[in-house]
Amino acid sequence: MLRYALKRGLSLAVSLVVASLVIFFVIEVAPGDPASFMLGLNAEPDTVAALRSELGLDQSKLARYLSWVSGMVTGDFGMSYTYRTPVAGMISDRLWVSLPLALYALALSTLIAFPAGIYAAARRGKPGDMAVMGATQLGVAVPNFWFAMILVLIFAINLRWFGAGGFAGWDKGFDTAMHSLTLPAIALALPQAAILARVMRSALLDILGEDFMRTARAKGLSRRQALWRHGLRNALIPVLTIIGLQFSFLLAGAIIIEQVFFLPGLGRLVFQAISSRDLIVVESVVMILVFAVITVNFLVDLAYALVDPRLRSRT
Repeated sequence: MLRYALKRGLSLAVSLVVASLVIFFVIEVAPGDPASFMLGLNAEPDTVAALRSELGLDQSKLARYLSWVSGMVTGDFGMSYTYRTPVAGMISDRLWVSLPLALYALALSTLIAFPAGIYAAARRGKPGDMAVMGATQLGVAVPNFWFAMILVLIFAINLRWFGAGGFAGWDKGFDTAMHSLTLPAIALALPQAAILARVMRSALLDILGEDFMRTARAKGLSRRQALWRHGLRNALIPVLTIIGLQFSFLLAGAIIIEQVFFLPGLGRLVFQAISSRDLIVVESVVMILVFAVITVNFLVDLAYALVDPRLRSRT
């Protein structure tokens, strides 16, 4: 297991280095000059040059890349061009909205999908299975921002159970903060739950046709007992893959939901930084999100090894 983890850890490190190079140089070749954007079209050339020097934009790309990477390693992400505040503090403040939102949505998605997928697999071809598959098809087809607007219309405007947007803040208490995130989390979770339920059903149906499942049934186990004792664990590998990808999507891809609910998360921060050509913020946030995606994939690989010992024996 240790050797397997070390190999995956080395792969993670290489992926991070490659990702940092791609992120930095792709953003650097984007058209436009942050200093000119900040000072306006009528700024004097010497003023623009002075601001470029202050921001470190007059250095070579290699020097700026090495400075950026070394700063990230030590927790220093640089200074925002627009707000003139440390980028690390901006990311930290926004992360405490986006990360709980992603975890909340992932928990809701899993709680909905697991019972639905297992129920559908256990009743293959029956009305219950058809009802679950019909609901998941609807969940896959409808975009999450549409769910978000419907939820706001019903639960915020008509019933007034939730606010239509904004984040109360953790200083108002855990319950109040989570109450603010409930509608966005549901809007994010429903489409992901539909996908996960379909994957769970398909994985279980594949496992039910295996020889060891027929052996378990021949020994006297009922279909339900064989499903829970032997089928569920063996069906978890594709499900874990989807859960890992979903968490990455929920953390990095919630920009539309954050815009709908006016949440001060990482998605809105990236959107605002792109609009103001605040390159250092864009680079740092994207790198944080890439780090989260790669780390989640690393943890999923370790979970594979725990679920399926055969993977450990191949290393």
